[in-house]
Amino acid sequence: MEKIFDLIVIGTGSGGSAAAMKCKKAGWEVAIIDSRPFGGTCALRGCDPKKLLVGAADMIESTRRMEGKGIPSTVTIDWPELMAFKRTFTEPVPESREKGFGKAGIHTFHGQASFVSEDTIQIGEDVLTGKNFLIASGAKPVSLPITGSEYLVLSDEFLELDELPARLIFVGGGYVSFEFAHIAARAGVEVHIVQRGERPLENFEPELVDVLMEKSKAIGIHIHLNSEVKSVEKKSDSFIVTAMTGDESLELEGDLVIHGAGRIPAIDDIQLEKANVEWSKGGIAVNEYLQSVSNSRVYAAGDAAATAGLPLTPIASMESHVVASNLLKGNHRSPSYKVMPTVVFTLPKLASVGLSEDEARKKGHNIRVNKFDTSDWYTYKRTNEQYAMAKILIDEDSDLILGAHLISEEADELINHFATAIQFKLTTNDLKQMIYAYPTAASDLAYMI
Repeated sequence: MEKIFDLIVIGTGSGGSAAAMKCKKAGWEVAIIDSRPFGGTCALRGCDPKKLLVGAADMIESTRRMEGKGIPSTVTIDWPELMAFKRTFTEPVPESREKGFGKAGIHTFHGQASFVSEDTIQIGEDVLTGKNFLIASGAKPVSLPITGSEYLVLSDEFLELDELPARLIFVGGGYVSFEFAHIAARAGVEVHIVQRGERPLENFEPELVDVLMEKSKAIGIHIHLNSEVKSVEKKSDSFIVTAMTGDESLELEGDLVIHGAGRIPAIDDIQLEKANVEWSKGGIAVNEYLQSVSNSRVYAAGDAAATAGLPLTPIASMESHVVASNLLKGNHRSPSYKVMPTVVFTLPKLASVGLSEDEARKKGHNIRVNKFDTSDWYTYKRTNEQYAMAKILIDEDSDLILGAHLISEEADELINHFATAIQFKLTTNDLKQMIYAYPTAASDLAYMI
């Protein structure tokens, strides 16, 4: 097939879908391509299925915290049943998404898209010419210089396990490792996290990460810091992970070794050089309008673009809307990265929005730091939650909130109130005048500022 399209989109996740739909609604001829099942990482291999598993682990955590306080701690996770339930959410997605594109009149293609020139791509036997392109192909795990790296299991595969092994080893101390480790630990698994650096989750406030590490250790997760994995060796039905901690060797045995050491843009198979598209390991080089700096036909969004945006689904979606607007009306809109709330879905949850304390001081703000151990506040004490903290950064001159950092069972919802305050420049005085329903986590906000 050879056809000319007004827009060709590579990727069917959040970064590609919005722009495809908007441009089609405006009357454009649109094609969308994916080398994997339609739906993208979040719906199929990331946020949504992960949150479902976290929900089950949360029920275990809640009952264990209340043991001896009126709730018997006898509930356990039936992993096969839980995975079967998870698949009721993920399995319908590809067909549903493809039908949605088809109903809208968008042409769909399956396979690896590769540029053959600045305005032409090939997918198998199909050759498509585009007036414009949007690359929103997402991210993939970074390759690790580890002997035996072929034995590493990716996060996608963890989310498809029919049975949960008795011993898991996570390589790397980021979101993936901690979130999955907290799920597995609540299912009774022996869990190890091997982190190369001196602290995990480096983009979060150190004090709150320390609280999370304390809780992680309390539920039996073994965290090995300053330990660089050198090799993974298969031994019968298990694996031996060897790491170096300074001059000392650390050897761990597990039934599965999981890659949790970071992700990079999934763009190296698209043959961008044939399209004269500049890119690096950080993504496609774009201007303020998310347009390629070297090929004006090409735009990028989500993890595929080298921007200041965090690798989060809402950011990819926002960028896709920005691209659509620029395609339809000419370059006029730039993405805003002022407010990017992010959550690590461990138990308790770790959440952040705005500036860190270090960033605020480097920018020269006259800041007040309100830091509280909130575990003895009613909101958390009523469910016997012993690990909770809040750290709020306030500009003394403007009375505006610069950053909010939370760890608690309520952090994932509460962080959105702080995000709203930052987005709309609400002062702490404004927030203190708000009447919240009580008793709720949000009603604590006034005491934090």
